[in-house]
Amino acid sequence: MSAPFGAGDRALFFDRKGRRYLVTLSDEGQFHTHAGYVPHADVIGQSEGVTVTATGGARYLVVRPTLSEFVLKMPRGAQVIYPKDLGPILMLADVFPGARVLEAGVGSGALSMTLLRAGADVVGYELRADFAARAAENVGAFVGADALARYKVEERDVYEGIDEVDLDRVVLDLPEPWRVVKHAESALHPGGILVSYLPTITQSAQLRETLAASAFGMAETIEVLHRSWHIEGQSVRPDHRMVGHTGFLTAARLLGPTP
Repeated sequence: MSAPFGAGDRALFFDRKGRRYLVTLSDEGQFHTHAGYVPHADVIGQSEGVTVTATGGARYLVVRPTLSEFVLKMPRGAQVIYPKDLGPILMLADVFPGARVLEAGVGSGALSMTLLRAGADVVGYELRADFAARAAENVGAFVGADALARYKVEERDVYEGIDEVDLDRVVLDLPEPWRVVKHAESALHPGGILVSYLPTITQSAQLRETLAASAFGMAETIEVLHRSWHIEGQSVRPDHRMVGHTGFLTAARLLGPTP
């Protein structure tokens, strides 16, 4: 059974139009909109799914944010990998509890928290100190202090090499992943998987060309499209808008030496 909301918890407020507001609850806090405010005390101690009323009469449904909702609403400095791609990355990389994963280009931490949620032990390489700090803050806010024990971010350039060895997975969100292929060959154990997220197909083609000349094999590149449906009574049709292109996912497996 889910525990009641407490001070320090993240809460997601939904208005009647489906707009979402991410709030960190505090004993003296207030959630303000154009429709007045809701004291956080009206939510603290209540169960998830409670409806509260602002001083101006507006009503809000309050739930805990899912990982997908938190990724879209959390503070960020870098562009995040969207939820529609985070799930497929877990499957392409075949992430499992206890997997040793190197993540390069941690950005705001969306992929980090997804990997940690799946039970992986994650080392992140990030060039920018502000991004590294924001990622650690976001990860701690959503997955908690226990998960932070499995998470380490280093301010360094993965293009210059990877110190870790016998890794299970290498996951990349950076513009020139082909420069990491040789490093990943040394860092991964045979059968280890490399996954890269790239915004353009030309970048993906260059990565595939490098992988084809490497010890990696079984490469594949996919794009994930997300289309929701409008269902209201007898009106059933695809929504007019969809989440189309965000990026291309490429995965390859490190093969053993050819006899």
